[in-house]
Amino acid sequence: MAGDVNLDAMATVHDTLVLEGPDGVGKSTLAERLSAQHGFQVIHSPRTPDHLDLATRYRGILDRAGRILFDRCFVSELVYGPLHRGRSRITWSDALDLAERVIDRAGLFVHLTAAPPVIRRRLLDRDGEAAGLEEVTALVTAYQRVFSTLADYTKVLTLDTTAGELPSAG
Repeated sequence: MAGDVNLDAMATVHDTLVLEGPDGVGKSTLAERLSAQHGFQVIHSPRTPDHLDLATRYRGILDRAGRILFDRCFVSELVYGPLHRGRSRITWSDALDLAERVIDRAGLFVHLTAAPPVIRRRLLDRDGEAAGLEEVTALVTAYQRVFSTLADYTKVLTLDTTAGELPSAG
């Protein structure tokens, strides 16, 4: 991980943070820390039922006042949708519109990643079960592709949590 990243400074200049990456990279841990120290309202986005319009849901959240920190959001649909259902329920057009809304809220996308064997071990330790190494690798690769595309439109901060420690938020 980039040890020189000052998350405290980052959190003071951004009103919206989007923490994204595969399960087991530290999104929730970092979200809790940043929320406690900087007053973000944490929005954890679990799987959304198929009949709900994801883009409309996220537009509504982004229209709220106050500081928001997403612990997973529409970006995950661009990764998990194609891998698990063969398609994403959110279009790239919608994703870029939502990314623009994040930017308009003084937002920043934070891509958390780690080596696939490390992610798999964390999931086994935390949950007692985990996807196979091949699936975890596919998720890490898919997130890299999605964030590579998003980086053409907005700033993306990538933090590698392989070493096991998130940078200090204070």
